[in-house]
Amino acid sequence: MSGFDAGRRSAALLLILLLPIAAGAAALRNQLVDHPSPYLALHGHDPVAWQEWNAATIARARRENKLLFVSVGYFACHWCHVMQRESYKNPQIAALLNRDFIPVKVDRELNTGLDDALQGFSARLRGAAGWPLNAFVTPEGYPVYAVLYEPPDAFRTLLSQLASRWLSDQAGIRRLATLAAPPPGARPAGEPLTAARSAKAWEQFMAGVWQEADTLRGGFGQVSKFPMAPQLSALLDRQAQQPDARLAEFLRLTFDQMATRGMRDAVGGGFFRYTVDPDWSTPHFEKMLYDNAQLAMLYLRAATILDRPAYREIARSTLGFMQDALRDASGGYYSSTSAVDASGREGATYLWEPDELKRRLSPEVFAAVRRVWQLDAPRRFDAGYLPAEYVTPTADERRLLADAARTLYPLRRMRSLPRDDKLNAGLNGLALSAFSQAMALDPAYRQDADRLQRFLLTRLAKGGRLMKAMAHGQILPHAELEDYAYVVQGLLDHADATGNAQSRERARQFAHTAWQLFWSERGWKREVKPLLTTLQPEPALEDGSLVSPSDVLILASLRIPDPALHRLARKAARWRLPAMEQDPYAYPTRVRVLAQARPD
Repeated sequence: MSGFDAGRRSAALLLILLLPIAAGAAALRNQLVDHPSPYLALHGHDPVAWQEWNAATIARARRENKLLFVSVGYFACHWCHVMQRESYKNPQIAALLNRDFIPVKVDRELNTGLDDALQGFSARLRGAAGWPLNAFVTPEGYPVYAVLYEPPDAFRTLLSQLASRWLSDQAGIRRLATLAAPPPGARPAGEPLTAARSAKAWEQFMAGVWQEADTLRGGFGQVSKFPMAPQLSALLDRQAQQPDARLAEFLRLTFDQMATRGMRDAVGGGFFRYTVDPDWSTPHFEKMLYDNAQLAMLYLRAATILDRPAYREIARSTLGFMQDALRDASGGYYSSTSAVDASGREGATYLWEPDELKRRLSPEVFAAVRRVWQLDAPRRFDAGYLPAEYVTPTADERRLLADAARTLYPLRRMRSLPRDDKLNAGLNGLALSAFSQAMALDPAYRQDADRLQRFLLTRLAKGGRLMKAMAHGQILPHAELEDYAYVVQGLLDHADATGNAQSRERARQFAHTAWQLFWSERGWKREVKPLLTTLQPEPALEDGSLVSPSDVLILASLRIPDPALHRLARKAARWRLPAMEQDPYAYPTRVRVLAQARPD
């Protein structure tokens, strides 16, 4: 076949694939153009006819009898951008999605309940979860299949196979999806709150910790390293209450490794999301508000509990990153900074070429940088070398490294750093806790805490309810349990630090609203009106990268002088958690609940 004939045949095939788009263009169009969510707006000009996750979209899937293709990601996610570039901007793949499915794009920071449910489905189905998460859901709301990142050829094949299977065996797919759904949970059983129960929970949790702990390199796991803030918070509680030399050594190692190697930005402060290796050397470069708010609080506590005064400076620099890179003029804080620069180069904002460093730094400083940052070693990154303590510096070298950071920081600020400038209620609640607690370090943080408190109460609260987020001047409604829980906690921390009576009263009001909206005798739900059929109330929500919102609300309610809240909190705390008995490591905040709830 000649090149001309081959090209003509390819053009004909593309036309055939695109015909369904043209035929249905008026009825099915990309709904994300100029969406206030920066992540969703990124997909507003994809050829995929993206819809939003809502009741109308599900109703359309039922009318047209099509599978929903639900793609979940977030602005700072590197592989989400890769899949967009490779697949969602590909006209042939877009044609398949638009013809055979109802394509839905989801910002996981706006639909955390949906994301959590689909992550759990992916973990059960594939033994793995993460982002981008692409789930196929029946029109009745049952997930049936899920994949993470897929190269374009494999993804195109998968779409064709699933579309063909749906046409030939809808009844079979619906039956399998229904069978795969978790059975309705029984009404939670209560157990007395006793010292013995709390001690047993600690014992089981600590056994899980030592199974996961990397005692040679710090942190947890042997493949990649995440901050695991909920687990570290519980372990600091344990060390404060029952000092243990082995645990203290492990915690110091972990906090030191996070602060000095590749997870932390040595020039601008703040922590990256995770490292892809177990040695803390090679990060993915997104920075999340929730990680940095939680880690700032952890380093503040660890400075005292572990007798490491230097940790206070780590906390200070982390808060400084939040102020410099994430603070909005409204007083709120953005969700994240991207892993890629404006040109799409991963990590380029943070990486340096040795020749530039040699020009910018004095010979003495460059010599220290060259040794400690291992500028003579093979490259880990295409765009340059990452400032990190890959070799332990001497005292003199540490001083010179600080000089290097001061020189490089203003140069770094001139580089592009895309941001997700969405202002989430819950994430800003965590930031309010961080700045309120930091007032013990420096009273000057009160200004940040007060501005953030005003932002939450004036911009993201309406008629006694919380809003989910604000973006580009638009209010996004439908706050979830995590928003209420973290805002209540943040307001209480602000009240404790400042004596502000309004913060305490609004925390009490929001706590009552949260119990009414998200808790029942059957358990907790994350969303007010879940649209996924498989979602069932749970006796408690496990910890993840963020602390369990149900347990945060319980702990916060126990701090409020309100008998009705105390009764609710103690009742929920009594519930037995079968999942916790199987994996106690995943429930560190529930262990703290059992320790702090007053015994019966």
